[in-house]
Amino acid sequence: MSTLALRNRPAWDIDRWVRDFFGPATADDWFAGAFTPAAEIVRDGEDALVRVELPGVDVEKDVNVEVERDYLVIHGERRDERAEDKDGRTLREVRYGSFRRAFKLPSHVSREAVSASYDAGVLTVRVAGAHRGAEPQRIAIESK
Repeated sequence: MSTLALRNRPAWDIDRWVRDFFGPATADDWFAGAFTPAAEIVRDGEDALVRVELPGVDVEKDVNVEVERDYLVIHGERRDERAEDKDGRTLREVRYGSFRRAFKLPSHVSREAVSASYDAGVLTVRVAGAHRGAEPQRIAIESK
């Protein structure tokens, strides 16, 4: 195997690692045309907050928040249509794309612990009790 092939390969491994970390994905998620909204997970006491940027998306019509097995799954479609009349000509742009983000839930979290709200272009999903009992525990290091 050439050195060039070894250097090009890690880019594919990164995609696999991201898929493994963020959970299952459909084939559409990884091809051109898919829209991947920015997301962050923060701690709020014992709760976890998942914030997903979805500006201009009609969340009531185009977004679903679900618990599938032990994953929090946020999926939907973004549609953006614009029309501009200038100098007797009409310019019309239509952009769209489906998206899907999946986050692994702790095994003790139930569906009832998940709630969602939308404000100012940000979807916030609260997972109540996600950090319950999740305090870090120091592991002793044995010297030899």
